[in-house]
Amino acid sequence: MEKQEQQKKLGKNIKKEESGAGFTNKKWVRNALIVMLADIICLYFVFFLALLLRFDFSFGSIPSRYFNSYLYLMPLWCVFCVVVFYVARLYHSIWSFVSIDEGLFVLRSYCLIAPLMVASSLILNLRMPISFYVIGIVGSAVGHIAIRFSYRLLRRFANAVSPEVKEKNSHVENAMIIGGGDAGSVLIKELKQSTHTHLIPVCVIDDDVNKIGRSLYGVPVVGGRNDIITKAAEYDIDTIIYAIPTASGYDRKETLNIAKETGCKLRTIPGIYQLANGEVSMSRVRNVELTDLLGRDPITVDNEEVFNMLSGKTILVTGGGGSIGSELCRQIASHNPKQLIIFDIYENNAYEIQQELLRKYKDTLNLVTLIGSVRNTHRITSVMKTYKPDVVFHAAAHKHVPLMEESPNEAIKNNVMGTYKTAKAAAEAGVKKFVLISTDKAVNPTNIMGATKRICEMIIQMMDRETPNTSFVAVRFGNVLGSNGSVIPLFKKQIAEGGPVTVTHKDINRFFMTIPEAVSLVLQASYYANGGEIFVLDMGEPVKIDDMARNLIKLSGLRPDVDIKIEYTGLRPGEKLYEEKLMAEEGMQTTANKLIFIGKPIEMDDEWFKKKLAELDRDSKEDDVNIKKYVQEIVPTYKVGNY
Repeated sequence: MEKQEQQKKLGKNIKKEESGAGFTNKKWVRNALIVMLADIICLYFVFFLALLLRFDFSFGSIPSRYFNSYLYLMPLWCVFCVVVFYVARLYHSIWSFVSIDEGLFVLRSYCLIAPLMVASSLILNLRMPISFYVIGIVGSAVGHIAIRFSYRLLRRFANAVSPEVKEKNSHVENAMIIGGGDAGSVLIKELKQSTHTHLIPVCVIDDDVNKIGRSLYGVPVVGGRNDIITKAAEYDIDTIIYAIPTASGYDRKETLNIAKETGCKLRTIPGIYQLANGEVSMSRVRNVELTDLLGRDPITVDNEEVFNMLSGKTILVTGGGGSIGSELCRQIASHNPKQLIIFDIYENNAYEIQQELLRKYKDTLNLVTLIGSVRNTHRITSVMKTYKPDVVFHAAAHKHVPLMEESPNEAIKNNVMGTYKTAKAAAEAGVKKFVLISTDKAVNPTNIMGATKRICEMIIQMMDRETPNTSFVAVRFGNVLGSNGSVIPLFKKQIAEGGPVTVTHKDINRFFMTIPEAVSLVLQASYYANGGEIFVLDMGEPVKIDDMARNLIKLSGLRPDVDIKIEYTGLRPGEKLYEEKLMAEEGMQTTANKLIFIGKPIEMDDEWFKKKLAELDRDSKEDDVNIKKYVQEIVPTYKVGNY
């Protein structure tokens, strides 16, 4: 019964589609016939006008033989014109979007029509005055072009007086376009032609002094970036669209930082690296986001290198349902792995990324989703032995600084011992590469989370020395924009609730990167890995959290400290004003990717370190209150309580 009902519904849908298609075809035929009739009338009128002009606009002075020839020739010439136009598909255009191309097609068509007209009159011995041919052919070609553009003019006039458009115009917004290049031109043209947008381009900003004072499609170029604020007020701007896809991250940041002070809505087109085939349209315009204000070009990786490394390999991602882990799974899945294994303790996260990948890749991806904890020695060892992955990305970890300060033993159990158990299981299973996801909080840490991640890095370097058949490396980066628990989603939620927005300290700053950048770094590092390295991304200049909060408020069209209050709550336990990327003794070595650097391994006594790990394991299971002091013995740079 269900199947029959589905078939009935499908049949109804098909009939609807067919009826809709039929209506569309009828409408096209009607429009084509109207234009065809207009072409015929144009021919008759223009050539009659040419005949009148030849005899000084005196109808009585036209010899009967010329007039009779005119009457004989016109039906034949109309057939020539209609047939050639039809073959040239001049009756198939979408009249709302007729452009200069149609005009060129008309002129090309007349390269055939004109000789046919002259030849037919000579063959039929119906000779006409030379001026009749010249004026008539030129005039009718111009007339046929005008017919095709007249539809747009009439449509624009009709739209201007229609109740719907009047209603829309009552809600129009003045738009400023930043960028007078190709992208800006395309957007202006689309905005002026479209009847489905409430944005009206009224001025253009461009730093090219040669463009200032000129116009794009009738829209004046009124100044450079330093004039944005004054011109926004002068032209009563509601929306500013940044339309320079080729601009560097720094230039984009500088311009948008000025634009956000206007209080206007800010929108942008993606950078050129994001645009498919360089296409620009209003559909690609999006709201300006905080990432546009970071002032750094996105990190790029050699996709061919990464593809060759992952293609045909079995890949295991621990913590595969988290922010970084799930993005790793997405990018790995696109590189044709032999098998992708998602391993996570949180079933909801694992299920979500599993279903996303199954929807996208269906049967083309060999996907295995496993639930389990890296703290469970038997479970992680069993998984490694069963699936024998070639590469392991270890993203499973507790990462929230304040929470780990209150539960330090859990940080040891999950971060330290979980990493140690996973690394040992990987080595025993013959894994070729093991990549640890670390953090810049591991450098001179002031919190237990950062200290445990520093111990994880030490585990990786010790394991690399002990197991030459497996390359163990770590990837260290800063805060990830948009990740679970990061500051940006918190700020957005606070703004949506009307404030206040809470910032711990006015001078606190952090390095930031996007989730795709973080994953790009991890994948590239896994290719560069020889063993024992700590890879670090050059994330540009650190960003003040206070500035980020204020920018987010402004990007929401609100005013900091007026519409949304900012409160300073004081540094939380374990939090420091700034983060570092490398310890002094690690040095810095460049790679082929100029944004990725390597910190050299630090010498240590591996046997002593193993003994301390065993003690940490025991003490954490006993929930020892002195666990932070024990961690400090292993990580001397860890300053307990130095916030």
